[in-house]
Amino acid sequence: MKYSISQSVKIVDMNDEIMAEVLFDHGDFELSALAVGSSVITNELGLRQFDVVYDRREGKKQRIRIVDIEIDLITQPATTRVYLEPRTLIIGQHDVGEV
Repeated sequence: MKYSISQSVKIVDMNDEIMAEVLFDHGDFELSALAVGSSVITNELGLRQFDVVYDRREGKKQRIRIVDIEIDLITQPATTRVYLEPRTLIIGQHDVGEV
């Protein structure tokens, strides 16, 4: 089954003030059945200025739990979107630079 995997990301400053909230798209994947509570392993997320990007430096992996699975029956063909646990990135602490 084809899944579109997304994750809500909140970007905050050092004072915990919200600067932006985005829905990061991890992409579309052909996978076997997934369930809420399952985990996926992917690259950690980081910031390049105000853009959310993968932190592809060595050893930067994260294990994230699936919190919701949404099946849109209105569109044809039906689409299945998987939502991962929300993440908060702090400007200045989660910067990845020019990797």
